Amino acid sequence: MSIWFGNPDIADTAKLAQGTIHDALGIVVTEIGDNYVMATMPVDERTVQPYGILHGGASIVLAESLGSIASHYVVDSEKYIAVGLDINANHLRPVRSGLVTGKATPIHLGRKNHVWDIEIRSDRDKLVCKSRLTIAVIKKDELGGK
Repeated sequence: MSIWFGNPDIADTAKLAQGTIHDALGIVVTEIGDNYVMATMPVDERTVQPYGILHGGASIVLAESLGSIASHYVVDSEKYIAVGLDINANHLRPVRSGLVTGKATPIHLGRKNHVWDIEIRSDRDKLVCKSRLTIAVIKKDELGGK
C-alpha cells in the first residue's frame, strides 16, 4: 500500500531540484517505492572534508533532502509544504570515493509532522550514516511573509 498523495515521479523530483543544493552536491533521486525514497550522492571534491572522506554535513544534506522529498509527496503540495524541523545523524564509517545511497522510510506520518528513518550506505553496501529527521507540515496559507 502506497503512502503517497498522488503519483510521485522521479522526473518531477528532478525538476524540483534544479538550482538547489541537490544540483550543487550531485544528489539524484533514483527510486520511489510504495513507502520509501532513494537517492545517490557522489563522494568527490564537492562532498568531502579536508581529510578526503565524506563530510558529515553532506550526509546530513542527503538525509534531510530525502525526508523532505518524501514528505512533499505524502502531503497535498497544493495546500501544504514540508520543511525540516530536527535532524540527527550518526556517522558510522568513512567513505573516500564512489557513490553513497540514502533511503528514507517513514517512522510516523501525522497531520502536522512526519518522522523519517534515513540510512546512507556506501557502494559496497556498508552503513555509513544513520539519521532521523522530523518534518513540520505547514499549511501554505499560514506561512505569512511574501
